[in-house]
Amino acid sequence: MHSIAWWPTLTVLAVATFTDLRSRRIPNWLVLPFMAAGICVSAWTSGLHGLGQSLGGLGLGALLFGVLTFMGGMGMGDVKMMLMAGAFLGLKRTLLTIFTGSVLGSILGIIVIVARRKDSNYELPFGTFLGMAALLVVFFGTPIVYWYQGLLVVR
Repeated sequence: MHSIAWWPTLTVLAVATFTDLRSRRIPNWLVLPFMAAGICVSAWTSGLHGLGQSLGGLGLGALLFGVLTFMGGMGMGDVKMMLMAGAFLGLKRTLLTIFTGSVLGSILGIIVIVARRKDSNYELPFGTFLGMAALLVVFFGTPIVYWYQGLLVVR
């Protein structure tokens, strides 16, 4: 994707991340237009392959977090965050974002619970960790994906 498309995306990711941290809400007006923009930019910059990657990332994020929301474990903000991030990041980087967000949420969540003396029922705004992970994946995700794919090659 062209770097000019990343700046507004990074800004919206950062705003959504801090909004979720502060208010535990991710507004539709913020993320849904960028989800659509992610699909359009991916198709424009990489053709049908980019469109497929964008829809794959969007679908994976929405499906996984939609199921978790339906089961009562997550809020709709997490689904919206992954809709937008998946549309821009594509399938492989969406998987990396979910993994990284889960690790960040686990580590930082334990630290917050211990430091603030919260009980184990304390609800962390997981969209914050997904947003942080998406920001990390934007900058460092491609080498990690290539490294991991290299491990999977049978020699």
